Amino acid sequence: MIEAESLAKRYGEKEILREITFSIPDGEIFGLIGPSGSGKSTLLRLLDLIEMPTEGTLSVFGEDALSPDARFHLRRRMAMLSQKPIIFNRTVYENIALGMKYRGETEAAIGRRVREALREIGLSDYSRRSARTLSGGEAQRVALARAIVTDPEVLFLDEPTANLDPPSAEKIEEIIARLNHETGMTIFVSTHDMLQGQRLAGRMGVMMEGRLPQIGTTVEIFHRPATKNIARFVQMDNIFPGAVTASQSGEVSIEVSGKIFRAISPVQPGKGASILFRAEDVTVGIDESPKTSARNVYPGRIKRLIPSGPFVHVIIDCGIDITALVTIRSAEDLNLSIGKEVWVSVKATAIHVLPEK
Repeated sequence: MIEAESLAKRYGEKEILREITFSIPDGEIFGLIGPSGSGKSTLLRLLDLIEMPTEGTLSVFGEDALSPDARFHLRRRMAMLSQKPIIFNRTVYENIALGMKYRGETEAAIGRRVREALREIGLSDYSRRSARTLSGGEAQRVALARAIVTDPEVLFLDEPTANLDPPSAEKIEEIIARLNHETGMTIFVSTHDMLQGQRLAGRMGVMMEGRLPQIGTTVEIFHRPATKNIARFVQMDNIFPGAVTASQSGEVSIEVSGKIFRAISPVQPGKGASILFRAEDVTVGIDESPKTSARNVYPGRIKRLIPSGPFVHVIIDCGIDITALVTIRSAEDLNLSIGKEVWVSVKATAIHVLPEK
């Protein structure tokens, strides 16, 4: 559906994007995450043909999207919803119908599609209301309806729920997932909300400083990040530099500050490597000899307890500070407190080994 090769974008001497290469098949929901200012919105504007790249090639629907002759008719097959959509001082019906009127559709066709779109966004009774009286979540749904009423084959979403409360954001996500499931619409969603990306997308790309250093499944992005910068961005708390000291049958031993961690990796002995693992993959126990199949078990003392919604981040001094994530109920059951001696365990399969370059 979309193929980009070595896309770059500069404004004067300022380089915003460079060497962007990826492809998206028909019917996929593709997520794009990355820090603010990394170039996500600029990439969306290139894909939606609002702007042209400085370098590179872009194919959409199998056509050269950068050809002047193709740009207009290709854009008619796509739609985009921005983070802060424009809502006109008209009725909800008129806001949604606007794109179809510009295309010269008949009033009968417009009426039918607007009614369908209103049902899809759950606002069937809002047709004659002034759009300026809507809540933020309702206005975003109206803008989404205006985008989908023309039956686009590709829908671009730029931070579609950035300014919405959780219930409104959940409703938008439901609509997006249903559109993809029921119509097969290809959807490209840029979001700052990493959990939203996990919920919606089958594959994701990570933007970093104008580049796209990793594309993969959500498991790959969040558990096997390609760089330490990506690991920090996806909130992987435990990142430690070390060196591989031994390897046998695919299991390696990695020395980190005098401790030996065992993990699954092809990295050979004598190589520098960092180990990375998520806080939720760390188990905390109070037994001296914990019953676990984990290959990495260490004693430690709790340094900090940091509440995080229904969870608690537990910082444990094991010679290195290991962070675990436990539920508040588990923390209470274990009577966790600062200074308490505990045991931590991490499975070898939960540790991602990142060779030093």
